[in-house]
Amino acid sequence: MAKIRLFIDHPLASGQGIALNADQAHYLSSVMRQQPGDEILLFNGRDGEWLTRIERLAKRNGDVVPVAQSAPQLNPPDLWLIFAPIKKARTDFIVEKAAEMGAARILPVQTDHTNSERIRQDRLQAHAVEAAEQCGGTYVPEVTDLTPLSRLLDGWDDTRRILWADEAMAGPAQVLAGLTVGPWAILIGPEGGWSESERKRLSGMDCVTRMALGPRILRADTAAVAAMSLWQASLGDWR
Repeated sequence: MAKIRLFIDHPLASGQGIALNADQAHYLSSVMRQQPGDEILLFNGRDGEWLTRIERLAKRNGDVVPVAQSAPQLNPPDLWLIFAPIKKARTDFIVEKAAEMGAARILPVQTDHTNSERIRQDRLQAHAVEAAEQCGGTYVPEVTDLTPLSRLLDGWDDTRRILWADEAMAGPAQVLAGLTVGPWAILIGPEGGWSESERKRLSGMDCVTRMALGPRILRADTAAVAAMSLWQASLGDWR
């Protein structure tokens, strides 16, 4: 079975030729040392995973042909991850792990105490693609551009519940008991913690449920993984 997996933004169907772009051709020819006749796996986030044969390959271009579907399309549960960006490498980690763990959408937000004032949305989206390629997923979550949390909450649809990881609630993580399956978002705060105005606003929203992540205060990247793990095990597709 082919082990190289690539995301490609193109419809996938048996016998339908696909042209590779320069980056894909370079990766296959120069990095992975593939040749015409070799087989790889492609997915596009819509049509499942496909066993694909390389027909032609040069350093800057090439052609491949899907042969047969090797795995069905598997979409994640309707879970968003909202987080305040931190240092570059740790922000990359959050996006990668969120994609691996089954987030349907990833939303970086600017809070009152967020240290990072800007992100490279295109770079973070590329990290999400790479994570999906490596973990065997057939879905790539959208990574949105940095948005003020206040603006996001202004337009919030209350039918999507928010699970707020609140560091002030250190203690046993029992909050998921009794919660129902449906559209959810997990909210992870900044390294500097939540401001009083943010706490007041979140506490006043009927769709918000506060969540404890154990007896110790976790770093933002650790908290994101812990919160997603608890949600997936209780309400997601890990059950």
